[in-house]
Amino acid sequence: MKLPGSWAPTIYGVIQSAVTTALATAIATFHIAGLHLSAVFGWLTAWAIAWSTMLPIVILVSPLIRKAVDAMTDQPKI
Repeated sequence: MKLPGSWAPTIYGVIQSAVTTALATAIATFHIAGLHLSAVFGWLTAWAIAWSTMLPIVILVSPLIRKAVDAMTDQPKI
């Protein structure tokens, strides 16, 4: 069973924001705290805050970015 195609931008935003914030918070957390068990819990907390903040922003801003890219290029629309 698949979701309707109209959900594609939202699903993309969920996955993209989760991956981006996971990597960014991991780099920052482990750079500061090292690779210890407490750092893993710190990373999970930082990631949850970052993801819950960035997810709505990514979903709301993605269509604007796509329109800007479409206006600047002669590529077919996505």
